[in-house]
Amino acid sequence: MASEKIKLDKDLMDRVRKYAAMAGYASAEEFVAHCLEKELSGLEAGGTEDDIKKKLKGLGYIG
Repeated sequence: MASEKIKLDKDLMDRVRKYAAMAGYASAEEFVAHCLEKELSGLEAGGTEDDIKKKLKGLGYIG
């Protein structure tokens, strides 16, 4: 599996590490991947591209 790097704010990464350990994940990366997969699955189930854009806008992810 190919991978890419992303940058996260130090405070956010500290929280990720904390909750990854609490939840029993092998690594912070595994926890982040699981969270993203879960969020993307929910968005993909949301319907059309316009529906997804409206949902993202409502969540404050896009302007």
